[in-house]
Amino acid sequence: MKIGIPKERKDHEFRVALTPEGVDELVRNGHEVWVETHAGQGVDFPDDLYHAVGARIASSEEEIFDRADLVLKVKDPLITEVAYLQPRHTLFTFLHLASSKSLTEALMQSGSTAIAYETTENEWGHLPMLQPMSQIAGKLAIQIGAHFLEQTHGGKGILLGGVPGVPRGHVVILGAGGVSSAAVGVALGIGARVTVIGNDINQLQGLQERFGNSLTTLVSQRLTIAETVNSADLLIGAVMIKGAKSPVLVSRSMVATMKKGTLIMDIAVDQGGCIETTRPTTHADPIFEVDGVRHYGVTNIPGIVPQTSTYALTHATLPFIVRLANVGIEASLRADPGIARGVNIRHGAITYPAVAEAHGLSCEPLVRK
Repeated sequence: MKIGIPKERKDHEFRVALTPEGVDELVRNGHEVWVETHAGQGVDFPDDLYHAVGARIASSEEEIFDRADLVLKVKDPLITEVAYLQPRHTLFTFLHLASSKSLTEALMQSGSTAIAYETTENEWGHLPMLQPMSQIAGKLAIQIGAHFLEQTHGGKGILLGGVPGVPRGHVVILGAGGVSSAAVGVALGIGARVTVIGNDINQLQGLQERFGNSLTTLVSQRLTIAETVNSADLLIGAVMIKGAKSPVLVSRSMVATMKKGTLIMDIAVDQGGCIETTRPTTHADPIFEVDGVRHYGVTNIPGIVPQTSTYALTHATLPFIVRLANVGIEASLRADPGIARGVNIRHGAITYPAVAEAHGLSCEPLVRK
């Protein structure tokens, strides 16, 4: 199979879809791999490293799409990239289509097959490609949050860990999944006061057993959320429903009652966000303010630690990529329910129900439960 890896073009996105080691696996399996020149520059993978393991170097983005049948990316494609897609193409990347009707419709019009990392499942029904990025985003959320709470970076000058005789900063996390677990570990590690609000008792119990009584866990209810966010210094939105648009848990009126200078980081912004006042931002311009409350809505947080993120993502994606390449797209979709559930768009139709529901469009699912 001919496989293409274009350079990522999203703001401050330094990751690349595969490491040279990953490319080596595909080449050794008999596949032709094309890598766009400088695609690995942000991870210190020069073209020579890819060439040394058998990759062919393409001079442009256009050439990648012209050469390849299977296109591998990290982040959702820009509209300019979708313009290169044809019905023969299969795109494998993070898509987050529930938050973007325009991208959904563009992919439909391309006639291509679009498989989302975030909805592709393993044999146990888990999301192996979403997990490592969630862990990285959760850990970075505390690191970045602490940075933007510093007065020199526009914050109100709070040290999350506090010091003896001074109250600790309060971190409130909405959601009890992978992002939350990673964020809790870092936040407690620096001495912050941490509260997690979730609707899955088993997840809350797991967090409580792991972190002990240093952590406060609460069941997600409207009044509980309203009362708790009032005392937050850092509020992290980490609510994820597989492939679907995130539910809004914090309303505009709740934000208006929060302490001035509080920082909101909505990690769920990729899926539309779980805080009403949130919107996507970039690493170049990450912060905006609503009612005196600062908001951070960067959609590609792991992109700023590309060494860690690229290796972690490759470890997760490579088994699926090898399977798609060795078996073929059609045969893989018939034989592997987990890969089939990853398909969001195919030949002009939405195939993932949650995406169709988010945009009020019809769905033609590949997998019927």
